[in-house]
Amino acid sequence: MSAYLLIESRDPFENNCSRFHQLAIDLVKEGNDVTLFLVQNGVFPARDSSSFEQLELVSDAGVKIMADDFSLRERGIAPDHMNTCVQAAPLDFVIDRMAEGHKVMWH
Repeated sequence: MSAYLLIESRDPFENNCSRFHQLAIDLVKEGNDVTLFLVQNGVFPARDSSSFEQLELVSDAGVKIMADDFSLRERGIAPDHMNTCVQAAPLDFVIDRMAEGHKVMWH
């Protein structure tokens, strides 16, 4: 089993991120530990009012979903207005996972 950190920086409402999300699901199905980290405009679907349902599918498959707390604050997304499948985390989370040897992919 390998550990993967997939970093999503693109707004899925403007860019097609479905292949990246499907990759996360497929990696989990293969028995890997997978975290999707949302950063920059990638945090937009983390809002609880978002109509983007792909995150729930990714979460239901067993992918952990984190969002950069700075990116959330910059875009006015308060912790109490986030989708329940997303957890806020500092950017240090990425650095720690890289130091632990996670395989990292950025989209």
